[in-house]
Amino acid sequence: MTTTTENGSNVTFHYTGTFPDSGEEFDSSRKEDRGPMTVNVGAGELIQGFDTALVGMTEGETKAFTVAANEAYGERDENAIVELDRNIFPEDFQFNLGEVVPLTGPGGSPFLATVVKIEDTTITTDMNHPLAGKDLNFEIELLSINDNTTENDENENTDG
Repeated sequence: MTTTTENGSNVTFHYTGTFPDSGEEFDSSRKEDRGPMTVNVGAGELIQGFDTALVGMTEGETKAFTVAANEAYGERDENAIVELDRNIFPEDFQFNLGEVVPLTGPGGSPFLATVVKIEDTTITTDMNHPLAGKDLNFEIELLSINDNTTENDENENTDG
């Protein structure tokens, strides 16, 4: 068993994410309905800065770090604010400002957008990730390192 993580290590950890400016928590694996996360380090399952921070950690270690926006969800793209015809949604669809709505991309892949303006015939959505343009603080506790990586282990937790 490896004593420190490296790219390719299968690891299980707890994390808490907060905003640097306010300290407000935006996500945590320690919430009641969640649990520790298991990933393959370096496989692109996490944001780049988080993946990088896991490398070199040992079991039981806790680490606090900041991920810059460009290594997290990227910078905000003002071209991702898009006005859509209201008729592409079901007739009875209820829109609320700030609500996240499901959309389908050109290739048929689903993604989410936030409603930022509601008009009679159009809906304006922000297709940026809600955390785009933000630096993020994380605290992680590495629970285990398992070098017996299998396909099933890699897909064990997809909540992240």
